[in-house]
Amino acid sequence: MNGHTQKISLGKKITLGLLLSSAASLTAMNAFATEGYFTHGAGARNKAMAGAGVADGQDATTMITNPAGMVGLGTELDVAVSLFSPKRKFTGVFDGAGAPPGVGPFTPTGEVKSSENLFAIPNVAFVKAIDDTSSWGISIAANGGMNTNYRDVTNGTCQFLFGMAPPQVPAPNGVFCGGTAGVNLSQALISVGYAKQIGDLKIGIAPIFGFQMFEATGLAVFGGATLDPTALTNNGANTSTGFGGKIGVEYSLSEQVRIGGTYQTKINMSKFDDYAGLFADGGDFDIPSSFQVGVSADVSPDLTLSVDYKRIKYSDSGSVSNPSNIMLPFGSAGGPGFGWDNIGIIKVGAEWRASDQWSLRAGYAHNQQPVSGADITLNILAPGVVQDHFTAGGEYKMNDKHSFELAVMYAPTEEVTGNEVTPFGPNPFHSLTAEMKQYEATFGWKMKFGQ
Repeated sequence: MNGHTQKISLGKKITLGLLLSSAASLTAMNAFATEGYFTHGAGARNKAMAGAGVADGQDATTMITNPAGMVGLGTELDVAVSLFSPKRKFTGVFDGAGAPPGVGPFTPTGEVKSSENLFAIPNVAFVKAIDDTSSWGISIAANGGMNTNYRDVTNGTCQFLFGMAPPQVPAPNGVFCGGTAGVNLSQALISVGYAKQIGDLKIGIAPIFGFQMFEATGLAVFGGATLDPTALTNNGANTSTGFGGKIGVEYSLSEQVRIGGTYQTKINMSKFDDYAGLFADGGDFDIPSSFQVGVSADVSPDLTLSVDYKRIKYSDSGSVSNPSNIMLPFGSAGGPGFGWDNIGIIKVGAEWRASDQWSLRAGYAHNQQPVSGADITLNILAPGVVQDHFTAGGEYKMNDKHSFELAVMYAPTEEVTGNEVTPFGPNPFHSLTAEMKQYEATFGWKMKFGQ
C-alpha cells in the first residue's frame, strides 16, 4: 500500500514538474531552423543520429518522435538542452554598370550579418509503464522557428529617401529603411500520449497543444502593400495557440528488424492578430503536417542502423508557402508568404553499443531546399536554407538509473540567390544571396525509475 502510494506520488510530482518546466520553457524557445524550420531531431539520442530511428524507440524521447515506441521502456525521464548557433547573413551585389541611370539598390549592398547567434532550447519527456503492454507519457519540445535580427545597418538609399521632403521611408537606415529589421518565431509542442502493444505491433497516439510567439520589426516600408498597416510590424510579441495530434506505429518483422512510421497532423493555430497585416489570411500561421517512415536493423548485438524518410508539408500554411510575389496585399486571403516548398528528408543513423557503459552514435540527413531565389527578398528575414546535417554523439551510463548524453550537429553553409524585390517593384540589377550555417551541442540526462 505504501509502495503504491509512493509510485502515485512520484508520478504526480514528475508530471507537475514537467508542466511547470514546460510553462517556463515557452519563453525560452527561440529559433530552430534546420529542415526548413523544423528541428532535425528530438533529444540527445535522436539528434546524434540525425533524427533517424522512427522504428527504434529506445528512450522516453520516442514520445516526441514516435509515441508507439513508449511500450516496453518502463518508467523514464529524459531532459536535454541544446545550445544552437545559427550563423545567418545576406550579401547584396548591385550591377552599377548594367543598371540604367537613376536605378540603385533598395536593400544594402555588401555583407550584412544577423546578430544573436546562440540559443538554449529545452526538451523534456517522461514515460511511465501502465503494464507490460501499455504506457503513457508527456513531453515538451521545440518544433521550430525563424529568427533574424539585422540591427540599424547603414543604407545609402534609405538616407536619400528619408532626406526628401516629405520623407519617403520610415527611417534613414536598416535593411528595409525601417531601422532594426527581423523576425522571431518561437514554437513549443506539449503532448500527452498513450501506447499499446498487440503482438508484434505497437500503436501510439499523442494529442498536441501548440504554443507559438511571433514578433516582427523594421517592415513599415511595406505599409502601402498591406491590408492593415497597424498590424504589420513593431507590435511586440504576439502569441497563438492551437491543437493537433500525432499517431505512430512500430512493427517487428523479426527480432532484429523493425519498421515504423508516424504522422503529425496540421496544428490549427489561432491567428496572430497583431500581425494580421503581415501574414496571409489575416494573421493565420498554422504549423504544417509531417510524416516519417523508416526501418531499423540490429545488424549485430552491438550495432543498430536506421534509415528514415520524412516529409514536411509547408503548403499547409499559406503564410509560409504562398509565393512572396503574389499580386495581393499582405494579410489578405491567399496573400503573400515566404514561398517555401514542401520538402523531403533522407536520414541515416547508427548506434554502436561499445560496452555496458558506452554507446556511440552518428548520423547524416539531407533535405530538399525549401527556399527559391524568386522569394529571396522576404527570406533574408527567414533564411532556413541549410540542407545537410552531420551529427555525432554518445551516452555514458553511470549506473542502472542514470545516464548522460551528448550530441553535436554541423550544418555546412548553404546559399540561395535571387533578385531584389522592392516596395516599388522588382530590381533585376541588385541580387541578394542569403546564406546560413549551423552548429549545435545537446546535453542530455536520463533517469530510470524502479531499477
